[in-house]
Amino acid sequence: MSRQPNKVQIIPLGGMGEIGKNMTVIRYGDEIIVIDSGLMFPEDDMLGIDLVIPDITYLLDNRDLVKAVVLTHGHEDHIGALPYVLKQLNVPVYGTRLTLGILEGRLKENNVPATNLNAVKPGDRIQIGNFKIGFIRVSHSIADSVALSIKTPVGVIVHTGDFKLDQTPVDGKVTDFHRFAELGDQGVLVLLADSTNAERPGYTQSEKSVGVTFDETFRSARERIIIASFSSNIHRIQQAIDTACKYRRKVAILGRSMVNVANIALELGYLNVPEGILIDIDEINNYPSSAVVILTTGSQGEPMSALTRMAMSEHKKVEIVPGDTVIISATPIPGNEKLVSRTIDYLFRQGAEVVYEAASGIHVSGHASQEELKLIQNLIRPKFFIPVHGEYRHLVKHAQLAQSMGLPKENVFVAENGQVLEFTADKGLVAGKVTSGNVLVDGLGVGDVGNIVLRDRRQLSQDGILIIVVTMDKQGGQVAAGPDIVSRGFVYVRESEQLMEDAKERVRQALEKCENNGITEWAAIKSNVRDTLGKYLYERTRRRPMILPIIMEV
Repeated sequence: MSRQPNKVQIIPLGGMGEIGKNMTVIRYGDEIIVIDSGLMFPEDDMLGIDLVIPDITYLLDNRDLVKAVVLTHGHEDHIGALPYVLKQLNVPVYGTRLTLGILEGRLKENNVPATNLNAVKPGDRIQIGNFKIGFIRVSHSIADSVALSIKTPVGVIVHTGDFKLDQTPVDGKVTDFHRFAELGDQGVLVLLADSTNAERPGYTQSEKSVGVTFDETFRSARERIIIASFSSNIHRIQQAIDTACKYRRKVAILGRSMVNVANIALELGYLNVPEGILIDIDEINNYPSSAVVILTTGSQGEPMSALTRMAMSEHKKVEIVPGDTVIISATPIPGNEKLVSRTIDYLFRQGAEVVYEAASGIHVSGHASQEELKLIQNLIRPKFFIPVHGEYRHLVKHAQLAQSMGLPKENVFVAENGQVLEFTADKGLVAGKVTSGNVLVDGLGVGDVGNIVLRDRRQLSQDGILIIVVTMDKQGGQVAAGPDIVSRGFVYVRESEQLMEDAKERVRQALEKCENNGITEWAAIKSNVRDTLGKYLYERTRRRPMILPIIMEV
């Protein structure tokens, strides 16, 4: 029998130096488990891209070793890549009931069979090969979130998932501090902890504090109330429904993802709604506006979301009227600030009262701030520490925090995606690198848009395109017709006729030069035309449009 190695490898494939796309590989010998499999929303310069998912080349190269995917919770940045990953890797998936409920919906939308999903509860422990995995209850902005303890022959690894230490959670299910302390007493080799709020001093407020703000806002609102929030924040939805009951208002839910998640949560018993409170969106006009609450998506100002369409007066069923109170119960994800502030502007223009700033207590984060991160360090007292889930500065801050609490610098690893971190019982080091990166999803294409296509899109978006059509005689290589120029996004042709004429003249000269020099290769002729015209247009306009010469043979 082959002797198993006395080392364990931790390989982040996503979530390092970025918000989203969380995915971590843990490998012992010839067995691999994957923690989470998330997506990321595209950066501004990723023109036309819908989603970004991790590059799983490493997993595909080792597909026979992958034993399972284990999920911490049901947010898109932790489960969103699974519809793409499970098409290529047929492995069991473990997660809590709500996480799997949301995942199942995602898989159905993408026509991926949801056959190998295994539900677990906080407190459960399962054995997968050499890994013994325990699920530990934590609080987060989605119900049913767990941290993981992974017992390997080398030592115990703890992965917090996304968490905060909420002492008064809405569902009354408090983080399992006892289990964290127990693990700390038994000895933990490596801790991986959420770094999203590592820059924030103090503690993150309890989700319950939002309920207090809801109560105040409901009390003073005379007309209809519209609440925009993340669709996955079941506790926020629950508090909105509880407050609506208290003030005898009916609740209508709007927005596809909000409706989907609410249905799953109702079905699985994570949402508690008294009989007769929920009404269909089509029924809202049957009640006085002072007796209606609408829960909707769009807290991030997404162009197609229900709230944005209402703000722009483009929604089929709901129109904002003066007197409406709109509560935006979320903070903008970095990069979305502009969209959100534009939506708020439009809502004010429509005469709505908008409650949105963080100071109003209308939103609290789902991630632990510095004092909570310190508490987890103290409870677990790991030998090695890897900050995860955050932009690079968050990881560095979190690493400094751990060092300030006595962890030696050489035992703290600020890692990058693709780095192989190798641990024995008493030593940790960076042992190499595997393929990692972004796979771009555009429509139905996964990974077929790369850097070159994006570069072309950028060029097209900045300076437009010119297409030169020339018909040439195949035998003699002479020009039979043309050149004709078609332009899009470069200049307004009707007002630039002279420029176009001059451009055609330059193309003719380039073609003559080729003929005189005996150049008959199509590729060489095209290259000549492109260079000559590019130079000329840059001199005249200081722009560099994409130039596409097309030669037709007769």
